[in-house]
Amino acid sequence: MSRRDEPGTAERLTPHLVLGAYAVGVFPMADTRETDHVYWVEPRKRAILPLDGFHLSRSLRKTVAADRFRVTADTAFESIIRLCAESVPDRPETWINYAIERVFIDLFDMGFAHSIEVWDGEELVGGLYGLALGRAFFGESMVSRRTDASKVALVWLVARLRAGGYSLLDCQFQTPHLASMGAIEIRRDDYVVLLSDALAGVVAPGASASGVSAAGDFGALDRLAPGVAAGTVSGPVSGQDIVQLLAQTS
Repeated sequence: MSRRDEPGTAERLTPHLVLGAYAVGVFPMADTRETDHVYWVEPRKRAILPLDGFHLSRSLRKTVAADRFRVTADTAFESIIRLCAESVPDRPETWINYAIERVFIDLFDMGFAHSIEVWDGEELVGGLYGLALGRAFFGESMVSRRTDASKVALVWLVARLRAGGYSLLDCQFQTPHLASMGAIEIRRDDYVVLLSDALAGVVAPGASASGVSAAGDFGALDRLAPGVAAGTVSGPVSGQDIVQLLAQTS
């Protein structure tokens, strides 16, 4: 259930356009990887994951605490978005066309888009990417090439958002995968209230979205322990640290 407006090929996706859309609760999708068209989506029911209601199962807790995977942030954004867009047997098509990929790479360069990467040794096996605006994080896509890799990415994302003072994690559409980790569906009107609160003092009414500066601190988790290299969440901050951080309300 969504509202679609076909802009046609003449309307080019720009960071300004995309930021403005997210600020009012709308996001772009495409029907195929190769299409030039995008449409704008505003779900009647929105999936969100309350950051204080995240559910960390016993088995996933063990996986994270044991550092089964190496986890980084913002070190391989382009690789993650392309991995998310890859065709796989159970999902031959993707909604991430090249226009969406390009504008999100631009948004990453501007500091608005972020990624969590999950590695098995030196192989990228999963992760996610999304957009940060104000105290909201809009999750765009998750990918897994190993069991639990995308779930591990979400665990680290929630810890990062909590450490950074975010108030809203938008998951767009509900799935069994997300529901098992605490995601809920809310009405569009209720979502708009949460979004407005997350953007309060950040996006002024009628202001240009290009002037927005994010209020949440996506890098706060990196500074929980001295000596953590910029852009990584492995090393001194361990999986056990993440489990302890989330155990307060999970």
